[in-house]
Amino acid sequence: MFLYEPLNLTQVVMWFVVLGALIGLNELSRRGPWAGMFFFIAVPAVLTVFVWPHTAGEGSSTGTWFHWVKVYSALAGCLGFLALRYIKRLQSNKYALMFPAAILALNILEACIRDFQVGAMHADGMVDGVYMVSGAWNYMNGIAGIINLLAITGWMGIYISRDKTKDMVFPDMIWPWIIAYDIWNFAYVYNCVGDHSFYAGAALLISCTIPAFFIRKGAWLQHRAHTLAFWMMWTMAVPAFVGDSRFSVEASHDPAALFTVSALSLAANIAVAVYQIYKMVTRRRSPLKAEIYDDTAAYRRVVESIPGARPDQLAAAGVAADKESVPA
Repeated sequence: MFLYEPLNLTQVVMWFVVLGALIGLNELSRRGPWAGMFFFIAVPAVLTVFVWPHTAGEGSSTGTWFHWVKVYSALAGCLGFLALRYIKRLQSNKYALMFPAAILALNILEACIRDFQVGAMHADGMVDGVYMVSGAWNYMNGIAGIINLLAITGWMGIYISRDKTKDMVFPDMIWPWIIAYDIWNFAYVYNCVGDHSFYAGAALLISCTIPAFFIRKGAWLQHRAHTLAFWMMWTMAVPAFVGDSRFSVEASHDPAALFTVSALSLAANIAVAVYQIYKMVTRRRSPLKAEIYDDTAAYRRVVESIPGARPDQLAAAGVAADKESVPA
């Protein structure tokens, strides 16, 4: 069982180039409001008028409703996060604080719908410019995505870091959920856009996970929105990159590989759901009213190291409320 065709050196090198470019662009885009507005307003406005109608039209591998919805929902997330980071009155508005989790849930739901849609196609060939093989794996992964969506917690716990970058910090989004999301999303891309998944699955997901673990902890959702928007803008402008260029990598389309990846996705998300239910029951916490993971080491590392956490968040993590935090 193999996920992809045999790789050559050019493809491997390009994978690292894509990974590095996404991480670098994410770092540039989070450096201030003007950077964000340039990358997420000016650039897509030009692409919408002059490029995408010609490169992502009907018959292209990125000309489906899903790709168009995905690029604009990713951009909406980036702009919403930008507003939350730099408009102070939004930072204490409970409805504004719910927006990041809501846009994430919407993006997950879009992918789940597409997985179920592909499963119902009974496809084994080219569909919408992409080779698809329908099967039980689509339904398995669609269910995994719904579980992942329902496991989003800490909707009201977001805060903006008190430092130069003013990052949007989501402390209750700890690493087990992030890893389960990564596995689920990779399975989604592998199921529905398999020949794109070497880059759009693996490289794209790792490009936001590395910053979340090693550069700016607690800001995974911001990293994810930025890197996803950059990737979608690129692939809609140059669909041949993942389609028929020297860098493109074809998936094996092996039913065994498809089933295995989706089974791992479902297992990982069930494990996260079980852990979350355990935390909710033993701590008597409702995800609609409180953060679930504020007693974990992962949560503590975020609120302790990134200035801006509320006193109740610091207290829940066992950190003195008057402690001077050091930017991570």
